[in-house]
This record gives sequence, structure tokens and C-alpha cells, in this order.
Amino acid sequence: MNKSYLWLATAAACTQAAPVHAQEALGAPPTVEPEAAAPAAVEVDEDRGGGVDGFFALGPGVVPAFDGAKKYQLIPLLIANLGWRGVNLEVRGLGARLDLLGNSRVQVGPVVNFRGDRNSADDGSGRVKLLNDVDSSLEVGGYVGYRFGGDRYGQGEVAFDLSLAKDVTDGHDGVVGSAQVSYAAYRSQKFFLNVDAQTSFADKKYMRAFFGITPAEAVRSGLSAYRPDGGLRDIGAGLTAGYQFNERWGLIARAGATRYVGDAKDSPVVDEGSKTQAVGGLALSFRF
Repeated sequence: MNKSYLWLATAAACTQAAPVHAQEALGAPPTVEPEAAAPAAVEVDEDRGGGVDGFFALGPGVVPAFDGAKKYQLIPLLIANLGWRGVNLEVRGLGARLDLLGNSRVQVGPVVNFRGDRNSADDGSGRVKLLNDVDSSLEVGGYVGYRFGGDRYGQGEVAFDLSLAKDVTDGHDGVVGSAQVSYAAYRSQKFFLNVDAQTSFADKKYMRAFFGITPAEAVRSGLSAYRPDGGLRDIGAGLTAGYQFNERWGLIARAGATRYVGDAKDSPVVDEGSKTQAVGGLALSFRF
């Protein structure tokens, strides 16, 4: 498919203390391509060789306050793609990645995510309010992806994506990753529809920071002590739809949900909160 149809991973949207996995669900790597919904006469010329072209979208989003939280919060939903000389910078809320291969069906490059803190007293429910806070973290790593199929608008395209990142600021001090698949179910000059599924995984340091209960916390809160291991954290699915008003302006809507699995599902933190977490967002898009 023509690279002028710039793809966007739709899990794009979290800021403040919203967990990165909510960003993944709110905009998980499904392809969001407002260019694909635009008239063919205004396609980006890949060979113009000069300036920056791209797309950004901004609007409200709703996500859980932290991993396993019952409480939700309203946050800004931000998605952006900037293309220059075959290299694409993709911004998703407080995360960003650089596609170094540009016009290839294979994507590879660095990724950076900011994960907000857990303020247990303010955002927790029930006995979780008595647990230790978890500091914010900066996660640095990389990703690979591959996409195939699809017509000139991208309809029928399938995309796979795998990312891995390590906290470098001693917030949770762990390693987190995700794997996603998306399908471009419908494309026209005005409308697009994507469906996607994803799973995330983490090592024991991350799992114990967000889902574990130390003996001291157990005494203080009344929750059972819990020491999870690393492994799969959740599975999820989502739906993204967009409508292009004209060659510049459009609207993107996103809804998704994740379900905790494994040691995360069995955590007392999740028992006090919710095993299933939903996200949603609506953003006004502009391309240039």
C-alpha cells in the first residue's frame, strides 16, 4: 500500500497518571489513517522530498486512574504522526516512537513512554488507599512491526506490532511489552473502521510494583500479602472509527477494553478495583 496513507496506532491517549496500558488500549496499534479517508486528489506526494507532512488529533479521553483501578479519569487524547524524508515520528499521548524504515512494510525503531505515578490515597478504592504509592517512570526500548495486504486506501490491511521497554528512572524498575494485531475493516474517501486485539506482558518487578502487596502493606491495609511473578498482564480488543469532513479536518472515535489475566487478575489490588477496564476517546483531527 502507498505509504502516503500514514498509519496511526490508536492507543494513543493518556497523560497525567493514566497507565500506559490504557494508552495502548485507547489507541492500540490498529491503523488509523485519516489520509485513507481523504479524496485521492489530495494524497501526499511521497517524492516531493522536502517538508514535513503529517497528521494530529486532539480531544477528550477516559481511562482508568491506574492499573486495576475502579476509578476513571478524564485526560487529553493526543495522536500525532510526522513524516520527513522517509522517517516517521509517531506520538501517542505521553509516548513516542520513531519508524526508521519509513516507506517499508516493516517498521523498526526506538520507543519512549512516560508512565504516571499511582497515588493510592487519592485514586485508590477501599483498602488500596492504604498501599504504597508507585513513582512515575520513563520507559525506553524499541519496537518492530509488519503490515501486509490492503487496497490503495488500505482496506483489508493487517498489521502486527511488538514492543519492549525498560524503566530507566527507578519508578517500577521493570520491563513491559505488548503485542498487537489490527485489521483495516473498511476504507472509503470519507470513512474508516479498524478492529484490533492486543496483549501486554511484564516482568516481576513491574508486576510487584503495581499488583503486589508487601507484608508491611498487608498489615497496614488488611489485604493479603501477594508476590506476583512476571508474565501476561492482560488481553484486550478495540474499535476505531473515523470520518473525514474535508481534505484537512476529520473526527476519530475510539473504544476499547482489557481484561487482566494471570497473576495480575489474582491480585488483591484488582480484587478491590476492577478486572476489566474500559477506555474511550473522541478527537478532532487535522492533516497537513
